[in-house]
Amino acid sequence: MSEDIVSRRDALMSAARAAADGAYAPYSRFHVGAALLLADGTVVTGANVENASYGLSLCAETVAVAGILAQGSRPSLEAVAVTGGAAGAPGQGPRVTPCGRCRQVLNELAQLGGTDPLIWCDGAEGVLEVRLSELLPYAFGPANLG
Repeated sequence: MSEDIVSRRDALMSAARAAADGAYAPYSRFHVGAALLLADGTVVTGANVENASYGLSLCAETVAVAGILAQGSRPSLEAVAVTGGAAGAPGQGPRVTPCGRCRQVLNELAQLGGTDPLIWCDGAEGVLEVRLSELLPYAFGPANLG
């Protein structure tokens, strides 16, 4: 892996860990942070937001994507870093990958920008690097609507 990629990965992972500190997770006590890197160098973060009506909770990746789209932009998504764990200890437990819903939400943004972003998943055993297309093969998106 090139030095530039490692540097970008480390910076994005650091942003995801910082975002996890802002999670609202009083029920699960599992804080998740996500950082999305756009083609223009912008980094947008999100943290999970739980709700007493559990089905209304929001994942960190979804919060970040909603923030991007709410501003009216349709940028190219280059990379995503995701981490999670106990409050104050993100990345120190099992590796965290985007859930199925978040994979679909990330796919929508990626298809709008024509990209297949790198996904960096943090955990005590190190950072896993995969492409979104590997996490969500045969994805359904805007192109399928015809």
